[in-house]
Amino acid sequence: MTGTFFDTIIICTMTGLALILTGAWQSDLSGAAMTTYAFATGLNAQTIGPMLVSIGLMFFAFTTILGWNYYGERCMVFLFGTKAVLPYKIVFIGLIASGAFLHLDLIWIIADIVNGLMAIPNLIGLVALRHVVVEETKQYFAARYQYSEAEAQVQ
Repeated sequence: MTGTFFDTIIICTMTGLALILTGAWQSDLSGAAMTTYAFATGLNAQTIGPMLVSIGLMFFAFTTILGWNYYGERCMVFLFGTKAVLPYKIVFIGLIASGAFLHLDLIWIIADIVNGLMAIPNLIGLVALRHVVVEETKQYFAARYQYSEAEAQVQ
């Protein structure tokens, strides 16, 4: 939880403010180059800014890889059992290694497809459990209505 807070609130806010306050968002740069320019301009240091962004990006990428590896491994154990962990790790390491030599646009396309495919089991679960959700919602509102009527009688 603290990692998510730190990444989302602290790092993203700091980066967003650097981009806005330095005017880097109006430049022709994009991605890491824009962020590097913003920090170099904002810190008034042409070496510390890019170094800070590079180190931050390295740690962010590494922790993201660790997080997705653990998340995927737990999902494989849940769906297919512990025997599926080794093949998952082999495929995962292969994909990490392929990121070193594939074109960046292709990597983003693969990442988008895989993230989209993760929605399929969730959507199947939502459709399969829709009756349970409707029933639980009815029970919740019925209990809430009974509670508010009892409270009104007390007053």
